[in-house]
Amino acid sequence: MTVLRDAVAGYRAAATSAGLDWPAPATPAPAPPDLVHRLFDVNHVPEQLTWLQSQGWDSQRLLPDGGLTLPWPSDGDALDDLSLSIGVPFPWRHQLPLFHFEYLFYTFVLAGDHEGEIWRYEYPPDTWDAVRAAPSLAALFTEWTKGIEAGAVRLDDSTGWLMVGSGTGNDDDTIRELAERAPELDPLAFPISMPNHPLLRTRQAECGVDPNSVTPDRAPEIMDELTDEISAIRASLSV
Repeated sequence: MTVLRDAVAGYRAAATSAGLDWPAPATPAPAPPDLVHRLFDVNHVPEQLTWLQSQGWDSQRLLPDGGLTLPWPSDGDALDDLSLSIGVPFPWRHQLPLFHFEYLFYTFVLAGDHEGEIWRYEYPPDTWDAVRAAPSLAALFTEWTKGIEAGAVRLDDSTGWLMVGSGTGNDDDTIRELAERAPELDPLAFPISMPNHPLLRTRQAECGVDPNSVTPDRAPEIMDELTDEISAIRASLSV
C-alpha cells in the first residue's frame, strides 16, 4: 500500500504540474458491495483496489487520454466486457473492469497467482489482444508519471485532458514518439491501440496468453462461448 500511495501521489504531482485541473475528490466510494463478490466469484477484494476506489475519481477524467476510473459495478454489465478475455492465464471472471478509455478498458485481477496485475483489452472484438498492461497498479501509475515527465504525455488545451503523444490520431505515430522521447517506457501501459502489433504478441507470450486461443479461427468461437457463459451467470444471479 505504501508503494501504491507513493506512486499515485507522484502521478498526481506530475499531472498537476503539466496543467491538469485536479479538483477536490468527489464523495469517496463505499466498501465494495456484495455484488462485486457475486459477479466476479471472489471471497475478498484486494486492499489496493478498495483504496483506489475510495479516492472518488470516477467522475473526473484524470487518466491519460482522458480516461476514467470506473465505479464499483451496480449491475451485471461489467461482466459483458469480459467476453474479450480470450486466452488469459487466469479465470476470466476474476477481474474487475477498472479504467475506461476511448477504445480500451483496463482490468484489475482480483485473485490467484496474477492478483493485482492490470490487464488491457480493446473494444473492437476482432483483435484478440488481451495482454498485461502492468504487473501492478503502482507500476502502472509510475509508468504514466514517467510519460508525463518525458513529455510524451501532455495537456491538451482544447480538452483539458492529458493526451498521449502529439494527438495526430495515428497510433503508430504515438508509439514511435514514445520510443523516441523515452525508450524505457512501455507502450502497452498507455491507452494506445496496438492490434496485432509485434510488441503486443511478444508480451502476450511473456505473460501467459494461450497463443492457440488468439487466432482468427479460434478466438471468435471462444468469445461466443464466453458470451453464453456470461448470459447464464447473469441469469443465475438475476443481474
